[in-house]
Amino acid sequence: MITVQNLEFQYQKSQTKAIKGISFDIHKGEVFGFLGPSGSGKTTTQRLLIGLLKGYQGSIHILSRERREWGREFFEKVGVAFDFPNLYLKLTAYENLKVIGAYYKNGRKNYEELLERVGLLPYRDQRVEGFSKGMKMRLNFIRSLLHEPELLFFDEPTSGLDPVNAKVIKDIILELKSQGKTVFLTTHNMTVAEQLCDRVAFLVDGRIPVCDSPANLKLQHGRKLVKVGFTNGDELAEQEFPLDNIGHNAEFLKLLAAQDIKTLHSQEASLEEIFIKLTGRELV
Repeated sequence: MITVQNLEFQYQKSQTKAIKGISFDIHKGEVFGFLGPSGSGKTTTQRLLIGLLKGYQGSIHILSRERREWGREFFEKVGVAFDFPNLYLKLTAYENLKVIGAYYKNGRKNYEELLERVGLLPYRDQRVEGFSKGMKMRLNFIRSLLHEPELLFFDEPTSGLDPVNAKVIKDIILELKSQGKTVFLTTHNMTVAEQLCDRVAFLVDGRIPVCDSPANLKLQHGRKLVKVGFTNGDELAEQEFPLDNIGHNAEFLKLLAAQDIKTLHSQEASLEEIFIKLTGRELV
């Protein structure tokens, strides 16, 4: 779906390049995460792919065509939801969807269904200027789905949402994947990335030092230990064992047989821990 090779970009008034020769590819039906701290180049890369920024060096192939060669028909095939909602504030939620849906040849008409899915149907006739940030984020999200695009670009899709509404958005993204849609997701929220992404690219200072699946990264960089929690009198005690040949570890097997086991966890690293380890940067 997307192949990027040696991509570079520099803003006119900047002394340094924002994007410094990055390369990656995204397969059809994949949720691909672009992860990094603020200012790392995530949004710049996304805007280059969408076509909001031009004048790049290198190549961007999307849907088998160089990005420079696409015309306005490109936007019939992609859906976009940025971190900062782009909505008509004086219009109602329903009117926003109706107007935006009219931009597209294949704009769908089931606006109420989309509004209900993200909990906004009771507010369909209220002006968006009175919405909270979370409500605007949810409306902005579903506006990107109106024309059933093949490729979706989401920038921090759960930002400003409570856990319940964040789960609704994540569930919809996974449903889109199950339908064969391709999702390019930029975020600095590693928990969201772990839950949604098939592969992730770490982006720092305009470069990609790592690109792999979350599972592979955890296997490569996690601690190969098992931590056992058990009761020792009135207190909870813990003991760690090497994961290698754990089934033949006599001390481990003895502990399982003799004690009241409360917890048993492999000590895999989180994506955030791996990011910090490999890049030396915090996710802020």
